[in-house]
Amino acid sequence: MAASHATRRTIYWLCVLALFNAAFANAIRVGAAGAIKSALLDPIDARHSGEMVGAVLGNAFLGFALSLLVISPLLDRFGARRVLLFAGACFIVGPLLVLISAHAGPNVMLLLNVAMVIWGCGWGATEASINPVTARLFPDDKTGKLNSLHAWWPMGIVLGGLLAIVVQQQLAMDWRWLVAMPLLPGAALVILVLRRPFPAIASVETGTSFRTMLSEPFRRPGFWIFFGIMLLTASAELAPAAWVDVALTQTVGMPGIVVLVYVAAVMFVMRHFAGSLAHRLSDMGLLLICTLPACAGLFLLSRADTPTSALIAATLWAIGVCFMWPTMLAAVARRYPQSGSWGIGLIGFAGAIAIYFVLPQLGRIYDEAKIASAGGAEAFAALAPGSARMQAVLRDAAEISFQTVAVIPAVLLGIFALLWLWERRVHAAGSARA
Repeated sequence: MAASHATRRTIYWLCVLALFNAAFANAIRVGAAGAIKSALLDPIDARHSGEMVGAVLGNAFLGFALSLLVISPLLDRFGARRVLLFAGACFIVGPLLVLISAHAGPNVMLLLNVAMVIWGCGWGATEASINPVTARLFPDDKTGKLNSLHAWWPMGIVLGGLLAIVVQQQLAMDWRWLVAMPLLPGAALVILVLRRPFPAIASVETGTSFRTMLSEPFRRPGFWIFFGIMLLTASAELAPAAWVDVALTQTVGMPGIVVLVYVAAVMFVMRHFAGSLAHRLSDMGLLLICTLPACAGLFLLSRADTPTSALIAATLWAIGVCFMWPTMLAAVARRYPQSGSWGIGLIGFAGAIAIYFVLPQLGRIYDEAKIASAGGAEAFAALAPGSARMQAVLRDAAEISFQTVAVIPAVLLGIFALLWLWERRVHAAGSARA
C-alpha cells in the first residue's frame, strides 16, 4: 500500500473522529435511557418497561451488526470514504427520529426501534471501515494501533457521559436536548470527510481475490472459534456498559452514567499500553489475564450499594474489558489476513449481535427480579417511586442482572487458557522442527 506518512496520519485521524462519533452517540443513548424509559415507556407498560428499554437499546446493536455484515465484504467496492459519509448521515438521522418519537403516540416503540437501528448502522459502518483500514495502514503494529484507535471509543464515552450528566443533572434540561447533541459531531464528520481526499486503500492483503476473502473464514474452521469468543467478550464489555444507567442509578447513590464515564476514562488510558503488553504477553496471553478482573468487577458491581463500592468494582471491570474488543480484532487480522475486512467485520458482527440478544434478556431478568423481590406484580405496582422499599427492590434486581453477566468472563478464562496453551504448544513444536 503506497501511502505517505502524512496521508496515513490524516486517514487515521478521520478514523478516530468516526469512532469518537460512534462512542459519543452510544454514551448519549445510555445517558438518556433512563429518561426515555420514564417518559415514553413507563406510561405504556411500567411492569415490562425494563425489557422494553433493553430491546430499544439492543436495536442499535442490530443496526450495528447488519451494517457490518453488509459493508465489510464490499468495503473495497464502496470505498472507505463513502462508508464514512454514510456513517455520518446515520449519526444525524438516528437521533432526529428519536426526537420525533416523543410525538409518535401509539407508534412510539416502532419509531424508537427504527431510530436505534439507523443510529446503530452508523456505528457499524464506522467499524466496518476504520478497523481494516487501520490494520492495513499499520501492518507491523496491528494490535497496538487498533487499541490506540479504540482508545478514542472510551474518550467519546467520557465526553458524552459528562455531557449527559451536565444536561440532565446540573442544568435539569429535558432529555430531548441531550439526544440532539450527537447531531453536531455527526455533521462535522460528514463535512470533514467530504473536504478531505481519501485515496483508495485495499482492505485485504495484496493479491487476495474477493472470492478468497469471502471463503477464507469457511476454509479455516479455527476462525469460528474466535467468532464464538467474540460473542462472549462483547457481552462482558458492552452489555453492562449499556445497562449501568438503568440498573445502577437508583442503587449506588449516584447516576449510573457516572460509572460508565469513569470506566471509559480508565479504558482510554489503558488502551495506549496494549501494544507493549501484547508484545510481552502475546494477544492471547493479554486476553487471558483480562478475564480475572473483568469477572471480579462485574460481580462486585452487582453488590455495589455506595458510590465508593461502585467505583472500586468499575475499576476492576474496566481493566478487565478494556483490551478485549480491539485485541480480538487484531488477533483475527493477524491469524487470518486473507479474510481482510470481511473477517474483521464478521468478528464485529458477532459482538454486535450478541448484545442485540443479551440486552433484552438483561431487561427481562431485571423485570422478573424486581417483581419477585417486591412480592408480586400487584405489590410492585403499589410501591411508591423513590421509596426505601422501591430502592431495595431495584437493588435486588440490579444485583441479579449483573451477577448473570459476571459468569461470562469466568467462562472466557477457561477458553483463553486452552487457546494460549495450544498456541504455545504449536509454536514450540514448530521451533523444534526448525
